[in-house]
Amino acid sequence: MLDTQTMTLAANTIRMLAADGVQKANSGHPGMPMGMADAALVLWTKFLRFDPQDPDWPNRDRFVLSAGHGSMLLYSMLHLSGYDCTLDDLKSFRQWGSRTPGHPEHGHLPGVETTTGPLGQGFANGVGMAIAAKMTAARYNRDGHDVLGTHFVYGIVSDGDLMEGVSAEAASLAGHLGLGNIVYLYDSNRITIEGSTDLAFSEDVAKRFDAYGWHTLTVDGHDRAAVEAAIAAGCAETTRPTLIVTRTHIGFGAPKKQDSAEAHGAPLGKDELKATKRALGMPEDKDFYVPDEVRQLFAARVEEVKKEHQSWKARFAVWQQSQPALARRYEAARKGEIDQLLPEFVGGSADLHPSTSTYMPAYPPIASGKFEGRNFHFGIREHGMGSVLNGMALYGGLVPFGATFFVFTDYMRPPIRLASIMNLGVIYVFTHDSIFVGEDGPTHQPIEHLAALRAIPGMVVIRPADGPETAMAWAAALERRQGPTALILTRQKLEPVERAAPLTAESFASGAYVATKESGKAPDVVLVATGSEVGVAA
Repeated sequence: MLDTQTMTLAANTIRMLAADGVQKANSGHPGMPMGMADAALVLWTKFLRFDPQDPDWPNRDRFVLSAGHGSMLLYSMLHLSGYDCTLDDLKSFRQWGSRTPGHPEHGHLPGVETTTGPLGQGFANGVGMAIAAKMTAARYNRDGHDVLGTHFVYGIVSDGDLMEGVSAEAASLAGHLGLGNIVYLYDSNRITIEGSTDLAFSEDVAKRFDAYGWHTLTVDGHDRAAVEAAIAAGCAETTRPTLIVTRTHIGFGAPKKQDSAEAHGAPLGKDELKATKRALGMPEDKDFYVPDEVRQLFAARVEEVKKEHQSWKARFAVWQQSQPALARRYEAARKGEIDQLLPEFVGGSADLHPSTSTYMPAYPPIASGKFEGRNFHFGIREHGMGSVLNGMALYGGLVPFGATFFVFTDYMRPPIRLASIMNLGVIYVFTHDSIFVGEDGPTHQPIEHLAALRAIPGMVVIRPADGPETAMAWAAALERRQGPTALILTRQKLEPVERAAPLTAESFASGAYVATKESGKAPDVVLVATGSEVGVAA
């Protein structure tokens, strides 16, 4: 049992590490980390299962800081918890070449589970991770050996996250699927950049999430015992995701700026920073200060979770021996190796599979309590679908795809861009790229969409001309695990292109090839075409 004095000191240490980092950078958001320090401390020292020496331990709990503007909270927790995040990393916050950018970036620093710049994306990514965990458990756990996917997805979400529409789409899906492995702490500090949330946000969030089918609780975010009890209750609720409305004071401890918009997105200022340290009983003349008692507190927690990890390794070894075929399949999936039968290929459409032809009839759909299947009904939630797919890809071991009409890439461009930034092997099937959708009117005609999608750095866009090209496009997408691929397909059936020479993998992979050409003299005109226009041009 940790004494109250040490826990208070630890919470204030977290607050001041965040405030010092923002002050040194002269840029950032100190208010949220200062307000959520108590709740984060409880989560990391009493619930979160992790191993800083093995950050990718498959059955670790996931922590998603959806409120990515408060990134100094995450960096401070990683540093104190023994991850490869040094004090120098904290001191270089928001600087060129730093591993601690202004918003968490996946791949820059161990322990950062996803990129959470745009608000709402982390919330939805966490839903994807929770789905992937359920699917992993259903695929691999046998005969009482519950060693995979048996963990929680924790997160801190903000007012801004819950105002963004993507979180509503993901929350609705999570409630429908009964994802009891999600526990989110909602930092309800009632402040945004422009001022009080009353300016634009007056809904009862708990009632909204009740309607989604979530388990909701409300606590004082600075009452650590209440936070602990609420998280425990969330973990005990296995049939519904949990949202804990955590009432906090933004910029907690700052004499002049607590509960103000000034604490949200700007440094406290040297004078206010010193006054805050004085008010909290921290040394005014020390920056990035971590007392020995706090180091010891976190070191003790690390030893606890390392023991849990070792216990899991022993149970995992027993599972491997008892289920050798499943173990081989799991290791191949984790490495991204492609099996000819593609057992880890999963996905679905945004209520359009009769049109996109992406349903796999040999396999059941994913549903509440039933995660063995391979087909998703994402509902009419393109934005949420894209973000959930990213979470599934981040989880590992699955090859996720999502399908919709090409014109609706407008509705899911943010997660497509983030998939590219994070090098995630998500596959998109975008159909109805054709002049034959003209009868639907201009809202369904993808005119500028091809150029817009190709403009995303790192995005591979393939527009097949016929069946053979489509087959090769699928092969290329499945083999590409380090980055997203979009297949742009037509609405109508296409006849095979009459080629001068058979299509080969080499010619397809080159990005362009000569389908037919005039004999004799050099041509006066060269026709270049992709997709359904190739047959016409040829």
